[in-house]
Amino acid sequence: MPSAEQREDQLTDPISSNPRFDRAESRVALAGHPVHAMLVSFPIGLTGCALGADLFYWWTGELFWARAALWGAGMAFLMGLLAGLSGTIELLSVPGIRARAASWTHFIVAMTLLAVLGANWGYRLYGYEEALLPYGLMLSTLSAIFAGFAGWHGGKLVFDYHVGTSGTGS
Repeated sequence: MPSAEQREDQLTDPISSNPRFDRAESRVALAGHPVHAMLVSFPIGLTGCALGADLFYWWTGELFWARAALWGAGMAFLMGLLAGLSGTIELLSVPGIRARAASWTHFIVAMTLLAVLGANWGYRLYGYEEALLPYGLMLSTLSAIFAGFAGWHGGKLVFDYHVGTSGTGS
């Protein structure tokens, strides 16, 4: 029976032993800038705007804030679709991204966020002023929570694993 040291010597990480594991540079880029990284700030910011507009409408009763929440939720969803498309292409086409579990966690949370954003927008389309309580505010809050989780995992991919960055930069 092999000793513990011999077993440790035999154990290898199947992901890091893959020769393409370190290849995680963006393939969907404009002038060397990753498209997903450029687009993702819009749905994140607009999700926060929709939640803020909901809270202001609840507080003031001013119809402007209900309309602003409708537009914020709608644009967050539409820009999220674009960011999600570019991120999905990156995930499926770059072996070093596809091999990381954190990439799949980010993908699942981001797709869940898109579903909640779509529901939030769709719920408001026909009567945005009545949509706030209870479901509009709940959907906006849930969207903000999922945006935080998706952003956290996306940041982890960039800062810890250097996913989607350029190896040619200084």
